[in-house]
Amino acid sequence: MDFSLFLKALVIGLSIAAPVGPIGLLCIQRTLAHGRAIGFFSGFGAALADACYGAIGAFGVSAVISSMVAARVPLALGGAAFLAWMGVQLLRAPAATQARAAQDAATPLKAMLSVFMLTLANPMTILSFVAVFASIGTGHASSGSGAAVTMVAGVFLGSAIWWLGLSTVVSMVRHRLGARVLQSINRLSGALLLGFAVFQLSALLSR
Repeated sequence: MDFSLFLKALVIGLSIAAPVGPIGLLCIQRTLAHGRAIGFFSGFGAALADACYGAIGAFGVSAVISSMVAARVPLALGGAAFLAWMGVQLLRAPAATQARAAQDAATPLKAMLSVFMLTLANPMTILSFVAVFASIGTGHASSGSGAAVTMVAGVFLGSAIWWLGLSTVVSMVRHRLGARVLQSINRLSGALLLGFAVFQLSALLSR
């Protein structure tokens, strides 16, 4: 394994996961409501999606890239609809239901799959991976499938490390927050998710 290539890919995975967008917001909110495991598995779904897109970019599967980019409009619409639904659910959740919501938390598998599908709803990410992987792979001794596997593994691990760290830090403070604070966080998260949905829809309409 080309260790320097792996480290570069790991840093890329961290940098892709770190910006606080709708995925990070969902991970934080779910950690606060349901605990570290649900928050981490939500982020783990994003890491898996990043790895899938990374694999497509690293192995240069042009047919898959073309089909995903061609389907960017329905995928983006589906992602916006899911964000809007999540936002409405959070805005409607009263403080009195917080304890019950924690007990009825989604399973890790459901949390992971929902974020996995939401992350896949942005096919333009493939083009970013194609450009980045073409750049970092140049000049390394390893080539072909070996380099591709190394880069995908680095991206996946970097992304997973970020989600584990984020869910761990958030879970350390969740028990110190009262019902009113959690309700305020839910409402703010809901409003932001609705904002992300509106932004995604406006970006589609402006093209």
